[in-house]
Amino acid sequence: MEKNNLREKKKLQFRQTILDAAAKEFETRGFANTSVSNIMQTADLGVGTFYNYFSSKEEVLMNLVKNIFAQVEEKVRAQEEKKSSSLEILSIACEYTAELLDENRFVLPLLMTAAVHSDKPELSQKSLSPGFSRIFHEVILRGQESGEIRSDIHSDLIAEMFHSIYQAASFSRLKISFKENVRLKVKILLDGIVNRK
Repeated sequence: MEKNNLREKKKLQFRQTILDAAAKEFETRGFANTSVSNIMQTADLGVGTFYNYFSSKEEVLMNLVKNIFAQVEEKVRAQEEKKSSSLEILSIACEYTAELLDENRFVLPLLMTAAVHSDKPELSQKSLSPGFSRIFHEVILRGQESGEIRSDIHSDLIAEMFHSIYQAASFSRLKISFKENVRLKVKILLDGIVNRK
């Protein structure tokens, strides 16, 4: 029993080591220029070990992005438990997402370009993009149901606008930080979707 627990713990450690190494390599080299060999060299593990945990670098990318989605979802749930308004939750979730994307700079370009570089379309950009939209969409729907958020604008459109803020901020030429850019864009968007009736 104890041996099995140690084995499972070691497997989890190896898996996390590979994920951490991949994040570093994607950040440094870019997704397209990173090979499994690069990842495993950084992880200080044999290339064969990679395939005990992942089938491809695309699968590693999916795991890294899903971890970010999970952190944002956790932040949203914590705010819901505090009975924050939908508008407050959207603001906090957007700023937290910007913080995570700023810390994991390789993610945002990959959300836009993974499909071009992937030989596995089922793990490409289409699989990566909806995560943030879904999180925002759920909060927006609750806000519309409670009367906080305008219901004359379709919730999918509002969610798409929140999702696109990060892309717009990443291409911005304004002399402000990525996080501040997102914060200001979110403020403008929130002012526009408030139900003023």
